[in-house]
Amino acid sequence: MTSNSYSQLNNIFTKILNLLNKPCISHAQISQIQAQIIHHNLHFNTTIAHYFISSCKSLGLLNSAAFTLYTKLIKKPHIFICNTLIQEFSHSEVPLMKQNSISFYAHMHKEGIFPNNYTYPFVLKSLSDLKELKLGQFVHTHIVKWGFACDIYVQNSLLNLYASCGEIEFCNQLFDEMPQRDVVSWTVLIMGYRDCGKYGDALAVFEKMRDSGVAPNRVTMVNALSACASCGALDMGVWIHDHIRRSGWEMDVILGTSLIDMYGKCGKIEHGFWVFQEMKDRNVYTWNAVIRGLALAKSGEEAVRWFFIMERENIKPDEVTLVAVLCACAYSGMVAQGREIFSQLMSGKYGFPPGVKHYACMVDLLARSGHLEDALRMIKEMPIEPTKSVWGALLAGCRLHDNQELSEFAAWKLIGLAPRNPAYYVVLANIYGEMERWNDAEKIRALMKERGLSKDLGSSSVELEDQKDLLELLR
Repeated sequence: MTSNSYSQLNNIFTKILNLLNKPCISHAQISQIQAQIIHHNLHFNTTIAHYFISSCKSLGLLNSAAFTLYTKLIKKPHIFICNTLIQEFSHSEVPLMKQNSISFYAHMHKEGIFPNNYTYPFVLKSLSDLKELKLGQFVHTHIVKWGFACDIYVQNSLLNLYASCGEIEFCNQLFDEMPQRDVVSWTVLIMGYRDCGKYGDALAVFEKMRDSGVAPNRVTMVNALSACASCGALDMGVWIHDHIRRSGWEMDVILGTSLIDMYGKCGKIEHGFWVFQEMKDRNVYTWNAVIRGLALAKSGEEAVRWFFIMERENIKPDEVTLVAVLCACAYSGMVAQGREIFSQLMSGKYGFPPGVKHYACMVDLLARSGHLEDALRMIKEMPIEPTKSVWGALLAGCRLHDNQELSEFAAWKLIGLAPRNPAYYVVLANIYGEMERWNDAEKIRALMKERGLSKDLGSSSVELEDQKDLLELLR
């Protein structure tokens, strides 16, 4: 290349970079730049590629411009360019865009572009987010084949893939086989056990992590606190809180909210208030944790009071807030207050319509307080199909107030929704027994036998089943 040609190419390079760095670059200019990149063979230049991909992302053209350029028009881009594009796709919130990171990896494989250790964490992130287990296993074989199985960042991404897909036992096996582990490795395993409902195992891993000398980070603590909240492990939650204090960590909004949630679900909301007072910043999730904790403690008046304080602080309530405050009203028998709040929800004050959980709370409130006909009317007027929680709330209220006919009606509705749950059959048989309808009671027992159901003494009380369903609304 002559010095004149080099100077001309350098000018084109500079001009393209200046265009790409413009804050108001247009779609038309991206098309022109794309043409110039191809015409002057600048597609291998990683600097131009970086800025071109960034500009495409800001304009929403990753798929139509960048993906097309580096798969259709330029089939073997530099590995840095491949990784940059895969990374941008993997960070998108749109599932189709995440899918493109996997498609681009497949394109690399087809064109013989060898990946490196920076490729796999982004590909595996997309696979994890999309719960693509089979494709993930396929990529796992590539990782082993090409010698990246000992890279800790790749290994952590594999752990996250299997944990996200619910393959927690395989995730644990992979973890045990790792030659080295860092705080991310331990945190992913804790999160995996928590997500599949094995809260005791999650906390056992957390204790092993402490014993191994690996210091937890904020993400570790948030996941461990979530496990504590879900299984009522107050002692461990208190230890975590003490560790946060001793470490001098600032009580940020995520950590503080997790602590409040843990204390609330473990029946110590008063300790949650201490955390609330320490926090400099609070968001709607923080307020929800406080109101939910008060609801679980059956402190209805306090929950409503804090709900109004939340509004005065100009924190906009969300769907979860309204479920919590309506549950609090139900548990405390605050009928008038609950009706008023629900009426405001119906009128559009909060910017969203009531969902099935809000209706379940109101049916529970009305049925508990003996307004059975009002509760039934609300169910019939619901714009959405009533769920097991809705009918369960009505049934519990009917049993509480000894309304046998309406109890029978609600029990049949529950059997229709949950035909494999023996508790509802048992309660219906008991209702018929109380009404001295012995033939009908016997028919229900015969129906249970025909469907292969046996009476479970541990769950024969629908009141307990219903209580569990309603508590789930707060979790």
